[in-house]
Amino acid sequence: MRASLVMSRRDLDFLLHEWLQVEQLTKRERFSSHDRGTFDAVLDLAAEIAVEHFAPHNRAADEHEPHVVDGKVVLVPEVAAALKVFGEAGLAAGTLPEELGGMQLPQVVSKAATVWFQAANVGSSAYPFLTMANAHLLLAHGSPEQVETYVRPMAEGRWFGTMALSEPQAGSSLADITTKAQPQEDGSYRLTGTKMWISGGDHELSENIVHLVLAKIPGGPAGVKGISLFVVPKFLPEGDGVGERNDVVLAGLNHKMGYRGTTNTLLAFGEGVHTPGGRPGAVGWLVGEENRGLAAMFHMMNEARVGVGLGATALGYTGYLHALDYARTRTQGRPPAGKDPLAPPVAIVEHSDVKRMLLAAKSYVEGGLALGLYCAKLVDEEQTAQTSGEREQAHTLLEVLTPIAKSWPSQWGLAADDLAIQVHGGYGYTRDFPVEQFYRDNRLNPIHEGTVGIQGLDLLGRKVVAGGGEGLRLLAETIGATTARAAGTEWADLAADVDAAVARVGAVTQTLWGAGDPDVTLANATVYLEAVGHVVVAWLWLEQVLAAGDGEGDFYAGKRAAARYFQRYELPRTGPQLDLLASLDRTTLDADPAWL
Repeated sequence: MRASLVMSRRDLDFLLHEWLQVEQLTKRERFSSHDRGTFDAVLDLAAEIAVEHFAPHNRAADEHEPHVVDGKVVLVPEVAAALKVFGEAGLAAGTLPEELGGMQLPQVVSKAATVWFQAANVGSSAYPFLTMANAHLLLAHGSPEQVETYVRPMAEGRWFGTMALSEPQAGSSLADITTKAQPQEDGSYRLTGTKMWISGGDHELSENIVHLVLAKIPGGPAGVKGISLFVVPKFLPEGDGVGERNDVVLAGLNHKMGYRGTTNTLLAFGEGVHTPGGRPGAVGWLVGEENRGLAAMFHMMNEARVGVGLGATALGYTGYLHALDYARTRTQGRPPAGKDPLAPPVAIVEHSDVKRMLLAAKSYVEGGLALGLYCAKLVDEEQTAQTSGEREQAHTLLEVLTPIAKSWPSQWGLAADDLAIQVHGGYGYTRDFPVEQFYRDNRLNPIHEGTVGIQGLDLLGRKVVAGGGEGLRLLAETIGATTARAAGTEWADLAADVDAAVARVGAVTQTLWGAGDPDVTLANATVYLEAVGHVVVAWLWLEQVLAAGDGEGDFYAGKRAAARYFQRYELPRTGPQLDLLASLDRTTLDADPAWL
């Protein structure tokens, strides 16, 4: 697989350097050892490893999905080999502090490197990226001893990490989890319960697996207020390595439509299959405070949500690149004005409808990539901006954008892969071309780390009203600064359209929350999420064309064409959606389940 069909380095360079100006981050103490040269070297290394070690086994890992032999998970051997190269290159510790062996990279540069792996092989790349998010949570909420015990081996690529939230009976309703953590005299806890849908939950790819587990301590408050967070390793730490086997076992593998290279597991805690210390119960240690586990876990969940959005973008992006390459080389048909049946057929990229599909996909994936990298840079601003006010603003803006950054690319990156199949025609629906796998892999992204519906409830039910609406006000203000810069340029009309859409979102939000009934307000939260997402991406397209300026050549012309496409074909979708929301429509709310 050629690198050009995995990801566009030219687009990454444009977004990082011409638009986001990431080299300015090196003026801050945390990133002062870096310059553009080191940033570009990381991207070069990521591209090389992704193309040479991850992409080649993408199909093999899909065709030979994980299975259990004698109680152990078996994967194609290329997965372990690729992850070994990844770990030895130091990429697992990209953003971690230098004292833990990390590169201390900005999040935005690390995420730009990440998309190479997600596009090349989303299944294999999930293992280290879950581990990195696990390590970041422990850095933020763990004790110094927990950081030294667990983060260091994860940074070295020797141990991998997971997040264990859902349960078979509870799914996304975490208030209903039943896993229990019983306090012990030595300060540890013994956990019993079952966790479902745990990505990377069991394998033989690393020396140890560090599970971050949500559970309830007996006697705590009901619901989410009684949830605590625990670190529960597969093997108990001993010195610099591992010792006794903990009472955590694989109860089963889930067989997925796509994303097959990542084991997806049912885990049993504390069933007595193993008896650490001579008795049953999975040994774990509290992370942070009792009954504050969900707040701590959101540190990892929010990072994972932005990561899911980037993964959906990456899969859509590689699908688009494959479709573009196919359309340029596949000859079929003649232009409508071409009447001579003896004239040679033209490349299908010459047909208007094929160009429509490719422009649509381009607008989705390049818009989604801009959204993900913008959010990653907000993380850097939140952590390293000079003033507390700037850090707080970055935090607020990131909070309101996170549900959009997860869900919008999950919907429209998938749409890009759907279009990639369509461009390929009948061939796209066969296993002879990779676009059918990209679609199957991408179909998971609207589900995991919170479904689209959950993200809609989060955005409308919490994020836009938090702090008296501060998040939505700041987003509108930030967008307004961009549209003001566009005044007097050839993009003034797009700026006016974006301004009008932002104003309409504000008015509709007030109407929804003025209904006086939360059930009515939130009945169409998913429609709200999609509409606001489209407005945000229209803004980011305006940002991109302003950054492109008067740049010449096909790359910049392509940016302008995609921006015009989004303005004329996509942004108008929000009009009827906002009309529906403003009407306080009760169609779904009033539908009797018996009618369905």
